[in-house]
Amino acid sequence: MTGDGGTAPDPAGAPGSSPSSSIPDRPLDLVIRGRALVDGVFRTAEIGVAGGVIVAIGPAETAVPNAEAAETVTLADDEVLLPGLVDTHVHVDEPGRTEWEGFASATAAAAAGGVTTLLDMPLNSIPATVSVEALETKRAAARDRCVVDVGFWGGAVPENLGRLNELWDAGVFGFKCFLTPSGVDEFGHLDTAQLFSALEEIAGFDGLLIAHAEDPAVLDAHPYAGGRDFAGFAASRPPEAEVAAIEHVIEGVRRTGARAHIVHLASAAALPALRAARAEGLPITAETCPHYLAFTGGDVPEGGTHFKCAPPIRDAANRDALWQALLDGDLGMIVSDHSPSTRELKFAGGGDFGLAWGGIAGLQLGLRAVWTEAAERGIGLERLVEWMSAGPARFAGLGDRGALALGRRADLTVFAPDARATVHAEELAHRNKVSAYDGVELRGAVRRTWVAGRAPSAEAANLLVRPGT
Repeated sequence: MTGDGGTAPDPAGAPGSSPSSSIPDRPLDLVIRGRALVDGVFRTAEIGVAGGVIVAIGPAETAVPNAEAAETVTLADDEVLLPGLVDTHVHVDEPGRTEWEGFASATAAAAAGGVTTLLDMPLNSIPATVSVEALETKRAAARDRCVVDVGFWGGAVPENLGRLNELWDAGVFGFKCFLTPSGVDEFGHLDTAQLFSALEEIAGFDGLLIAHAEDPAVLDAHPYAGGRDFAGFAASRPPEAEVAAIEHVIEGVRRTGARAHIVHLASAAALPALRAARAEGLPITAETCPHYLAFTGGDVPEGGTHFKCAPPIRDAANRDALWQALLDGDLGMIVSDHSPSTRELKFAGGGDFGLAWGGIAGLQLGLRAVWTEAAERGIGLERLVEWMSAGPARFAGLGDRGALALGRRADLTVFAPDARATVHAEELAHRNKVSAYDGVELRGAVRRTWVAGRAPSAEAANLLVRPGT
């Protein structure tokens, strides 16, 4: 795929050009023919699916010769086949705040956006996922309501330190913590000593800590009086708040050897510290989000609290630096941080950034938003698949997805990269029709999605536990 969205010719002798298969005796469930991302390159291919798994892949008309299939799909000339996206940062909010989102609406939005696997954050549901009992409550709420695969993060809060291994053994993918107040009373934040304690505990069973990294002392030094001006809000959560908190996490990793990850990195000012930590051999990674790559502070209108999130959207130079960090490998993932709320909360105070609930709902639109900006920068679609599917799958230990390859799960999405359409928030599958992308023309269209080779449905989807549990 070229940077402007056009398709490149099939490379002669490229890897994966020979057919390979393990076709079962029984008829296939699905055969797809058309342009597909195979071995990192777009080529004309034929893919066979049986039992939810890719069992044949090769050049068109050769991978599954004479095979019967329950369904055969030929892609249109403007479509390509991608692996389903893996989004490891989604706030579903059910149970307890299902009026904010919920498993049925969140997973429907995911499927509509090409996301076939998501991991649910331990807040803002009630109860928060900070005990095995709360995890089982969350799983019960999700059962039979999901149309894509869903797994769960646990939480690390002051009250459950010393018992994190119980949640780990129950199958959570790791532990989310806040280093500054989270905004909800039932999910307390860790001070620096508690952060180090959590990391030491997690290192003992080779778990993973993921951190909302803003430093409360820096935030306290930049008080915010509220108002409709976005610049004032952004100034109250400056880049140094991210830098200081990330430096605390790095020091904790250095002391304990625990694995750690920084969620929703907004400030490029923190990249040198992360780069140095990895050069030191420390096991720390970071992600960023579509809204930090698509928007700048100058895009936020007065009173535009649907753009409010923490850390905030920053300036154009910062956005450029985040894109460069992705290209350089300093950031390896783009995930949504889908964090919805009701319209009443999102616009509380009539557009006052001090009163409105923070968080951007973008689960359905992430691929299109990132592709719109990437294409303008001459970045190929195959790079986005690495950042939004393969990379998050590796991060979560889900080695059975994230690529179109023999033996991988048939989590698939049909994408039309050159299509264009304006977003209308009322048409989104999100429960609350509020979006920072409302009225924005985005490039690309998700035309169809399969979960384990089937149309998205409760029968096709699974509730995931951490691999190895």
